[in-house]
Amino acid sequence: MKCLKLQFFYTQVLDQGGGFLSGAKEDKLQMEQNSHGLPAVCDSDRACGRGFSCDRHFSVCVPLRGEGQYCRRDAQCVRGLKCMFGRCHRSIPIGQEGSRCKADRDCGASMCCARHHGEMVCKKQLVLNESCYVPDGGLAFSINQICPCEEGLLCRESSIKDFIYLPEWTSWTCQIPKL
Repeated sequence: MKCLKLQFFYTQVLDQGGGFLSGAKEDKLQMEQNSHGLPAVCDSDRACGRGFSCDRHFSVCVPLRGEGQYCRRDAQCVRGLKCMFGRCHRSIPIGQEGSRCKADRDCGASMCCARHHGEMVCKKQLVLNESCYVPDGGLAFSINQICPCEEGLLCRESSIKDFIYLPEWTSWTCQIPKL
């Protein structure tokens, strides 16, 4: 199988879809060629040879990507890696913190299934005095979510009398219910 080498001279080359094709100077991208010496055109991964996947945005076969390289979906990463947060990462065992999930039942004890950078992953439930404020909606809520407080704790507004400037801190924390 012949490969066409494309040379990029920019520090970061953006593709038309807004993702990075290259993160290093003079990075080489090899593309599978057809019998005419042109990049192989595809509409699915099966149309590409072994070690290649179909870049559906550009409809060309590109090599599978290694750990830490940019990706848009799992099939673009080499075996054993998953595309998480736009990069190829080692797979996390099912049910553990950081593994993909669809519902709380997919996660281990004291965890829930919530969005992290838009991806549904297992996260730990919040512990005593941990901030539990959740916005009513909006982009911040849609992209990053938090789990509820651990069993036996309630999310309540703290009664703080002294002013403390901590912009990332809210007065809503996981507390032991007052009887």
